[in-house]
Amino acid sequence: MESNNPQDHQFPNLAADAQSLLVAASRHGLKSLQDLLRTVPASVQDPETGYTPLHAAIAGAIQSNGVSQVDRASNGGPNCGGTEEEKGHADEAAVETVKLLLLNGAIWNDLDKKDETPGCLALRLGLKDLYNIMVDAGVRAEILLNRLDQYEQLADQQSDDDDDDHSDDEIPSEATEVVVQQDNGSINHNTPTIHPSSQDPQPNQPTYLSSSLSFHPDRILDSSTNSVMMSWESNLMSQTASLLAPSPGLRILNIGHGMGIIDTHFQSSSPSAHHIIEAHPSVLERMREQGWYDKTNVIIHEGRWQDVLPKLIENEDGGVLFDAIYFDTFAEPYSALRSFFEDFVIGLLEDNGRWGFFNGLGADRQICYDVYGKVVELDLFEAGYKVEWTTVEISDLDENGEWEGVKRPYWKLKEYRLPICRFMG
Repeated sequence: MESNNPQDHQFPNLAADAQSLLVAASRHGLKSLQDLLRTVPASVQDPETGYTPLHAAIAGAIQSNGVSQVDRASNGGPNCGGTEEEKGHADEAAVETVKLLLLNGAIWNDLDKKDETPGCLALRLGLKDLYNIMVDAGVRAEILLNRLDQYEQLADQQSDDDDDDHSDDEIPSEATEVVVQQDNGSINHNTPTIHPSSQDPQPNQPTYLSSSLSFHPDRILDSSTNSVMMSWESNLMSQTASLLAPSPGLRILNIGHGMGIIDTHFQSSSPSAHHIIEAHPSVLERMREQGWYDKTNVIIHEGRWQDVLPKLIENEDGGVLFDAIYFDTFAEPYSALRSFFEDFVIGLLEDNGRWGFFNGLGADRQICYDVYGKVVELDLFEAGYKVEWTTVEISDLDENGEWEGVKRPYWKLKEYRLPICRFMG
C-alpha cells in the first residue's frame, strides 16, 4: 500500500531540484530549503498531488504530542473543514519551514488536486498555528493587491487627466471602442477573487443589471441560475435588522432590496423614514407589484447606489442623514464596498448611527472567509470605524437541499460573522 506520508514520496514526475525542494519542505529541513530556494521557486507543484512546498510542509507537520498528522492528509475536501477536537500545534521546525517558504514567495492560496489551499489542509489536520500563519499571509497578500489596485486606479485617472489636457492636440478620425475588463469578484453572494477555485466566470454588475431574473418563493435567480438572494438568509437579516434598528422612529437606508427580507424586518420596527435603493428593473417592477411604492414611510430610489448616494448627500436641504444603513448588493467587487464606507457613509450616517453589510466575502471556504474578515476589519479601522461581530450558526445548506438548481453555492460555512459598524470616538 502506497504511503500518504510526503516524507516517503520522492515526487518522481518532477525535475530533481523541484523534487528535492518538496521533500525538504515535508521533512522541515531548513538548511536544505535555504540552499534550494536560491534556484528553485517556492511555488513548484507536484503534478500528481498538486502539492506545493507549503502543502508538503503542512502535511509533514507533527503535533506537539508527537502524533503524526500526515496519514490524514489524503482525506477531506475543499471547504476547509476541521473540528475543535482536531486542533493542535505543529512543532517549531514546521512553523519555521512554513514561514521560510512564505518569505521566499510561496503562494498562500495555491490549490492541490483535492482543491485545498495549504491553509485548508492545515485546518483539516487541526494544525491551528499553521492555519493562522496562512491566514496572516493571505491578509498581507490581499492588502497589498488592494493597494496596488488603488494605485493603478489613480494612475489611470492621472492618465485620463493628461489625455484631457491634450485632447485638442490629437483628434482621432474614427471613434474607438474601449472595453474594460470587469472584476469577477462580488461583495455579496459570490466570492471575491482571492483564490482560483472557480471554473466559471462570476457575474459582474453590468451583466447582472441587464439580465432577466426569475422569482421563486425561496430565491431569486439570474439568467445563468446564479442565486441573487435566498430565503435561508432570513435569520441573518432578522438579527441584522434588530441590531441596526433596535427602536421605532429611526431613519433607515437599505441599499439592495432583493427579496425584500431585510426591508420587511425594517418595516416591522416602524421607522420614521425608510429609503431603499434598487437598480435592477425586474426587482423594481416586483416592488411595485408588492406595494412597496405605496407605503407612506418608504422612499424608493431607482438606480445604482453610486449614482443615487451623491444626490442624497448633496440634497439642497443639507443632505439626508440616517440612523441605520444596510449594504447588500450583488455582483460587485470588494472595492465597491470599500468605496462605499470610505467615501459615502460619512456623509449619510448620524454620529451615533450604525451600519452593516452582508458579510459573504470568501464564504465558499473557511480560510478565504477568515482572510477577508481581517482585511475588511483593517480597512474599516483605517476609514475610522469600529466593528462588532456577532456569530450566527448556519445549518447544513447542502443537506437541506438549498443549492438544488443553483449554479454556484455562495455559502459553505458553519458560521456567519454579522458586522455592525459605528464611527470611532
